[in-house]
Amino acid sequence: MFEPLDPLLHSQLRLAVMSLLMNVEVAEFNYIKEKTNATAGNLSVQVNKLKDAGYIAVEKSYKDNYPLTTCKITETGINAFEAYLNALRSYIKPT
Repeated sequence: MFEPLDPLLHSQLRLAVMSLLMNVEVAEFNYIKEKTNATAGNLSVQVNKLKDAGYIAVEKSYKDNYPLTTCKITETGINAFEAYLNALRSYIKPT
C-alpha cells in the first residue's frame, strides 16, 4: 500500500531546503540559495511556506550592518521529513 506523500515536501525546492537543513545545525539564506540554484524570490516564498508549516525556524538579524537570514529545521520538520522518506519508500518497495 502506498503511503500519502506530504504535498509541502513534494516540491523539488522545498525538499532540497529540508535536505540541506537536515545536515546542518543552521544555514544562511545565501548558502541555501547557492546550494539549490534558486532565485532569491522563489527561495524566499518556499522558505516562508516551510516556516508557516512549522517545519523550519527563520531568524532575521544583521551581520556587519547587512541583513542576515538564517534557517534551522524544527522537530516538527525533522518528523515530517522522516515521514516523507518513509512514505517514499513505500513507492520504491511496494508490498
